[in-house]
Amino acid sequence: MGLFSRKNNESAVATAALPVDPALAALTGDYTIDPAHSSIGFTVRHAMVTNVRGTFAEHEGALKLDGSDPGASTASIDVKIASIDTGIGDRDGHLRSGDFFDAEQFPLMSFRSTSAEQLGGDKYRITGDLTIKDVTKPLAIDLEFNGTATDVYGNERVGFEGSAEILRSAWGLTWNAALETGGVMVSDKVKLNFDISAIKNAA
Repeated sequence: MGLFSRKNNESAVATAALPVDPALAALTGDYTIDPAHSSIGFTVRHAMVTNVRGTFAEHEGALKLDGSDPGASTASIDVKIASIDTGIGDRDGHLRSGDFFDAEQFPLMSFRSTSAEQLGGDKYRITGDLTIKDVTKPLAIDLEFNGTATDVYGNERVGFEGSAEILRSAWGLTWNAALETGGVMVSDKVKLNFDISAIKNAA
């Protein structure tokens, strides 16, 4: 089942000529991301030899799915920087400081989608603007649509999981320290991970 149409004239003509999939059309609506059943995290190389993983415990967001015109679907997410958690308090405090995110001055990291395309099957790529501190740059996130379900409370849910890679220096996160053995303490490349469950809003 597709959620997002391909962004080219040929597919747009083909899509217009086909009837709307009733199952797809049933997904149309506004959704609120459920933070209790969603995760936004990251992985970064530390000291050249191991990975540090972390999450942002507090975030909120919304999806707007359009089953009749899937390419018009949108997504937005706001992440509270102060909620960063790598399992070590001192490290989390350093990440919140001016050396990295400067959470006091820039409390939110945000993403606003601008377009989406189907890559094949249930795989998609959603592109948008990622803002960290006072820098906004484009970001493409590869997603897999995990399907829909009605939970035990009667909520209609959709699920996605996805990933992206960024160079943190592009958003002004440049702090580092040289190692005596060569290399640096923290890699520039950061892997972002998304596991999203969203609940359809009442009509």
